[in-house]
Formats: sequence, C-alpha cells, structure tokens
Amino acid sequence: MKQLIRTLLALGPGLLALPAFALTSKADVLAAIDSRRATYEKLALDIWDYAEVGYQEVKSSAALQERLRQEGFAVEAGIAGMPTAFSATYGSGSPVIAILGEFDALPGVAQEAVPEKKERAGATAGHACGHHLFGAGSAAAAVAVKEWMEATGRKGTLRFYGTPAEEGGSGKVYFVRAGFFNDVDVVLHWHAGDRNAVRLSSSLANKSGKFRFRGVAAHAAASPDRGRSALDGVEGMNHLVNLLREHVPDSTRIHYVITRGGEAPNVVPAFAEVYYYVRSPSREVVQDVWARVEKAAQGAALGTGTTVDWEVTGGVYELLPNETLARAMHANLLAVGGVPYTEAEKEFAAKIGRTLFGQPVAVETAATVLPFDPKSASSGGGSTDVGDVSWAAPTVGLNAATWVPGTPAHSWQAVATGGTTIGLKGMIVASKTIALTAIDLFTTPELVATAKAEFVERRGRDFKYTALVGDRAPPLDYRD
Repeated sequence: MKQLIRTLLALGPGLLALPAFALTSKADVLAAIDSRRATYEKLALDIWDYAEVGYQEVKSSAALQERLRQEGFAVEAGIAGMPTAFSATYGSGSPVIAILGEFDALPGVAQEAVPEKKERAGATAGHACGHHLFGAGSAAAAVAVKEWMEATGRKGTLRFYGTPAEEGGSGKVYFVRAGFFNDVDVVLHWHAGDRNAVRLSSSLANKSGKFRFRGVAAHAAASPDRGRSALDGVEGMNHLVNLLREHVPDSTRIHYVITRGGEAPNVVPAFAEVYYYVRSPSREVVQDVWARVEKAAQGAALGTGTTVDWEVTGGVYELLPNETLARAMHANLLAVGGVPYTEAEKEFAAKIGRTLFGQPVAVETAATVLPFDPKSASSGGGSTDVGDVSWAAPTVGLNAATWVPGTPAHSWQAVATGGTTIGLKGMIVASKTIALTAIDLFTTPELVATAKAEFVERRGRDFKYTALVGDRAPPLDYRD
C-alpha cells in the first residue's frame, strides 16, 4: 500500500487532488472521507516513516499543519511551550468542538511493515502505538466536518489540537494547564487498537521521572575504597522500591529502567540514572506512592554515600468517562462498521498471529463492533494524557481495529501492521466515527448540554485542576 500510494503520486498530483463536495448530510461526509482516503493514507504513512519521538516530531507536526492549513484552517504553531504543538481552527462561536491528534513514536521498536521481526534500517523508533494513524485520521475527520459546516452554514467552532509527546511526555497536560480547553464544549479522540469499541472506562493515572545519583569515581580494583558508586545508589533504590511493592494497593504499577549505569566495569561510576513510572487508577494513590519512591531514593543515597536529585518528566490524570458521549459515539461506530480483511490481509494476519500465539488468530472480530456495556467499565492497563483533558472538558474516544486481533500495543507487531492496509482501514473507521459524532454535537444542542451536565456531576462542582507535573516547563529533552 505504501508503494502504491507513492506510485499514484508520481503519476501526477491530480490523482490525489481533493475533489470539492457539497457536504450536506452524514452520507455526504462519509463519501467525502472515502474519496480522499489516499491523501490521508499517504499522510499517515509519511508520519510512520518519520517515526519521530516525543517533542522531536518536527516533520510529523509540520505535515499535519500543512494539510490543515491547505484545507482552510487557521493554524497556530508552537503553543503551550511546545515547538511541535499546534492548533488548527475553523469557524467561530458556540459550540466549540475539539478533535485531538497525536503523532509521536516510541524509541527502540523500529520495524518494517512485514509479518516477521525485521528492524527498519536507519530507524531507531517506531509507531508501536499507532499515533501516525491517530493524527492523520483525526485530520481527515476535521476536514470533512469543516466542509460540512461550510456547505450547511452551520455555526460554531471546530478546533484540531496537534498534541505531541503522549508517550511519557504528557504533552496534553501543558495544553490543559495553559487553558486551551477552557472554552471547549466537547473533545473527541480515538486510538489505535485490535478491536472496534467505545468503552465507558477510565485509565491509570501516572507519574514519571528520572532519578540521578552522583558519587565519586575511582579505580574499581586499585582504590575501590576511594569511590562511591552512583550505580550502587540506583541499585539500592531499586531494591527498596521492589520491597515497597508489597505495601501498595493491588492495582498499583511501578516500572523502571536504568538509563545510565556507568561506562566501564573497572571505573566506579560517578553518575547513574534510573527512569521510573508509578501508575494507579487513582491519582491520589499515585501521588502517595511517588512520595514513597522519592524516600527510597533518598535512603539509597544515604546508604551508599552518594547524592540524588530527580526530575518529574510526566504526570497524567485518570480518564473521566462520559456515558452520554460514549453512547452517541457508539451509535456512530455501529453505523460505520468494522474492518473487513482481504485475502492478502488475512494471510498477513495469520503470520502475525503465529508470532504472537504460535497459530493464526480469528480475524473476524476486526470486522465487528463490540457491544456498548456501561457495566464493564474498568481502568484498563495504560495511561494517557487525554486523562487531563477529560477533567477539563467532556471527552469521549474510541478504539479502531488498526492491528491484528490480539496484538499488544508497544510491540513490533503493532508497528508492522500499522504500516499496512489493515492499519489504514482502521484509521478510516475512526475518522468516519469522529466526523459523524462531531456533526451530532453541532446539530444537537441537548446532546452537548446533557454531556456537560454529566461532566460536572462526575467531576464535582468544587474540582480544581492541579497538574501532576507541577509548574515545570514541558520536558522537551526527555527523549534525549
């Protein structure tokens, strides 16, 4: 598919020119998205190729900005203290409907778009969470809704937020903290996944940061008594935190990687660094456990004769669900339908399935939409900075089947499938669902009013937002 799109482009720009439509109905909007899918498929695959990590998504952000600018949106770049963040706006007045778009990749999962593990030459990162599809698919939806607004004379404001560094950089937190959602009535988003669903679920709140130990270098054999190992400080901290695991709520997750451990075994390390995440369904628990992790770091430094300081690099709230919006979006997802596979895609999926489970997987589930069940709400297993957005304005999202069923996020299999027609088909499902839901919001004031009332009830009237990252500036170098 990637090569086919590039071949079409080489034959002439007219083949991918965006035709003009008088979009006066939902059917017109769906037809417009279908007719222009090659443009947004190419955009998604370009971003897949760029595979830029958080706060370094220069080409990815620029590509999305240019597409939206060409379609008549007013684009403002470099907002909320982030060079790759942007807003794209059309219209004025109420309601204000915002659509989110992500575009950052993950380090260490470079992969070709093939069903066996094959590292992509010259790449150090990959779209293992499907954010290349997220940004491009959301842009396609925004453009279709904008043209519908033009054709129908519908009043209101449509806003696209290009949000960098979701993967650990908490990019949307800085949007919220700077007030970019203060006037927004409803926020729409989606995410890559292995199924099509709208869930009334939350996520895990998360706080992350880097602990840096400093000691004294010395010859590890000739004068070890003169040294104080920063790596000992890291290992001491890790041991204390692993003991802590017994004494935290069952749903708490603590992860770490040693990012610097020294340069040579015969040199006592003068510097070492460990990168920590703490997660829980409750941000209050996250804050409590994080404070205890900080104490573990201080204790380890005291016991090893080193010093320690730390930098909080990320922190996100749990998602605040909204049943009113979820039911409306689910109805539109049902109308759009799932992702049917061609024979070639079934063959690809069978090979991916063997790498995951030792046997092919049932791909039929990709063509279906999961039932909406408000009683099945859970906190899931991941975290997202959409959580902070959901406490600033009523928010709803969906998952689309951009991966082979059973594929875990952050895997090479997710990178591979996201670069194929399977991923691109799922992106179009999400784009259509978001567009239809936005139209409902612009045409049904009572839907917006009911969603906002539920939002206030769930959030609490006395809620006051305080970012888990505190008042720090965006950590633009956290991937360095």
